[in-house]
This record gives sequence, C-alpha cells and structure tokens, in this order.
Amino acid sequence: MNEFTHLDPQGNPAMVDVGAKAVTHRMAHARSLVRLPDAVVAQFAHADIQTKKGPVFQTAIIAGTMATKRTDELIPLCHSLGLDGCRLTIELQGNDAVVDCTVTTEGKTGVEMEALVGASVAALTIYDMCKALSHDIVIAETKLMAKAGGKRDFRRS
Repeated sequence: MNEFTHLDPQGNPAMVDVGAKAVTHRMAHARSLVRLPDAVVAQFAHADIQTKKGPVFQTAIIAGTMATKRTDELIPLCHSLGLDGCRLTIELQGNDAVVDCTVTTEGKTGVEMEALVGASVAALTIYDMCKALSHDIVIAETKLMAKAGGKRDFRRS
C-alpha cells in the first residue's frame, strides 16, 4: 500500500512539495450522476431543463467551470494551478443528468481534484436550480473516470 502523501514525518497535514517534479501534460476526467424525478425530466426541452431561474444545464456548466479554477480555495492542500482547459458537458440519459468534466494543464501535479470539483459543483447547481420542482433529486455519485500525465495513468473501465 502507498503512503499518504499529505502528511509530514510527524503526521501533520502538509502540502506535497512538487518542486522537483517535471512539467508534463496533465488531464483528468470526472463524472457526476444526478438522478432526476419525472417532474424535473418533464421540463426538459431543447437539450436543457428550463426553469424560472434559467437554463439549468447551461448554468451548471458555467458554475462547474468556475469551480475548477477555485479548487485550491476549497480543498485545503491542493496546489494553485493555471488550467489550460476545462470542458464540461451535461447530457440527459433517461432520468440521469450525466455531468462530465475534463480538465487539462501543463504542470507538475495532476488535475484530478479540479475535475472532481467541477463535476460536483455542476451537479449541485442542477440540484439547486431544480429543487423547486422536486426534492427527490439524488446526486448519485461522483468519480474519477480517467487521468493521464503523472506517475501512472488511470482509466475506469
């Protein structure tokens, strides 16, 4: 088993020192699933859910993108990163809103947390904008789908 990387020799929280690491292309893809009840899905039209607050998916994409850029402010030991790209898509599959967030950078550390935060905040935004229609909305899962560019690549099958 690997050691926890965010602890110093005394067991205290510590940011990982990436100073000696090489700059490489980093990519991470995360996904959140939002289970929507029929009352919400019934509002779906023209590739989005229309509410009094506005188009849900479009707003969630903006919120998720903004969140990726602020991950270091939300997760205490994350590094501040200049992101090269963030692509967020939301697709309705049956009663599930599938949120995919892919983040890229050229850097010394990965962007998994940025992708996970982006997908999570987009999912939370869908909940917030649709809760007036139903509280039976469930954010079912958020998970890393793939990452590349560090010590080892990862792809969920």
